[in-house]
Amino acid sequence: MYPAFGEGLITVTVRLKPKTEIIVPRSIRRKAGIKAGDRVEFSVSGRVISIIPKLSPDELQDEREIRDPKIRAAIRQGYKEFLAGKTRPIEEFFAARSSKRTPPTL
Repeated sequence: MYPAFGEGLITVTVRLKPKTEIIVPRSIRRKAGIKAGDRVEFSVSGRVISIIPKLSPDELQDEREIRDPKIRAAIRQGYKEFLAGKTRPIEEFFAARSSKRTPPTL
């Protein structure tokens, strides 16, 4: 194995033997955030093999929520309060958040 490191990029070259399965090196898995038990998707285009980690339903929901501008604003505001030394119980935070929500229209 010959690792090469660049700006956020890790490249590892391995030699395949006739009966060898391809194993993703630990440094690559760690950089990609892939852990034992994670699901991955393989795709092939020509001679290029791509491995894409598949998110669990909880992780997918987290990804959707973090892209919500209102949630991002609440996170930024909470971080500013934290840096300013202000804290409050989580129940108070959630109560304030739920009171700002408008009920869905059917």
